[in-house]
Amino acid sequence: MAKLTIREEACKGCSLCVDACPKHLLQLHKEKLNAKGYHPIGIVDIEACIGCASCARMCPDVVFTVER
Repeated sequence: MAKLTIREEACKGCSLCVDACPKHLLQLHKEKLNAKGYHPIGIVDIEACIGCASCARMCPDVVFTVER
């Protein structure tokens, strides 16, 4: 099982990772804001993550760490 870590404080809410995730597990927090004032990304079901790292490759702010 893969371990996905998200640094929410570094996220600018661009949602490029949402489109990149083949399992459609990522979405922006609608009610939550980080210190920069952006809606950060979150994962819907961490158990379903396959660790493909598509999100990490797409992210311009390097907010994802994927361990397999």
